[in-house]
Amino acid sequence: MGNNYCLYHMDCLRAMAQMEDHSVDLVLTDPPYNLGLFMKSRATNLKAMRKNFFGAAGWDNLGFEEWVDGMDQMFGGLARVVKPQGAVIMFMSIIKVETMIKLAEKHGFYYKTTGIWHKKNPMPRNMNLHFINSTEAWIYFVYKAHTGTFNNEGKALHDFLETSVTPSGEKSFGKHPTQKPVQLLSHFVKVLSNENDVVFDPFSGSGSSGVAALMQKRRFIGSEINEEYYRNSIKRLNSVDRFAE
Repeated sequence: MGNNYCLYHMDCLRAMAQMEDHSVDLVLTDPPYNLGLFMKSRATNLKAMRKNFFGAAGWDNLGFEEWVDGMDQMFGGLARVVKPQGAVIMFMSIIKVETMIKLAEKHGFYYKTTGIWHKKNPMPRNMNLHFINSTEAWIYFVYKAHTGTFNNEGKALHDFLETSVTPSGEKSFGKHPTQKPVQLLSHFVKVLSNENDVVFDPFSGSGSSGVAALMQKRRFIGSEINEEYYRNSIKRLNSVDRFAE
């Protein structure tokens, strides 16, 4: 572990059980979308087009009710560790947004908005068959309040964000099938937290949220159950942490 981060090699429920009450200022995460089985049933041949297609990873293959139960437990854990007025940014498939909002509100999270991330250079798969998938949704909540930290510096910030997909340079420590670009995550870190705040990612994956947090002089806590992603993330976070002190 670094001086400014802690990464647990376990599922998020066990990790949160070890965390202090109301210790998190911002949750920035990209949980399973529950699309693995759905995508496998579609005639897209994604696995052949992309070697690390998320649908082949196995961690996104839960039945819907089981996935809902897992997300419900996650929000229950977050309700204990997030500070009042703390923010949550959660990427999610647009077809699951309503479900996630209902679960969040059940545990005291106030729904602020749903935004869109547009990928300027998405993979042009099946471009001759249908529209290219170039967007993902993100949901913004605040815990036990209607507003919290919002560092807009007097500027109008839109809920439509546009960046390239994750550049190859950010995958030098290993590839993750749903890795988000640091540029995108850094935007949320800057706006919704302050220096020395704690950023938490329950599904840390490649560690990109941690990199964004450390680069912006925040502290980071993450949990990742996959050993390969965990080990790759430790190396990646260590490479950033020594410059963040």
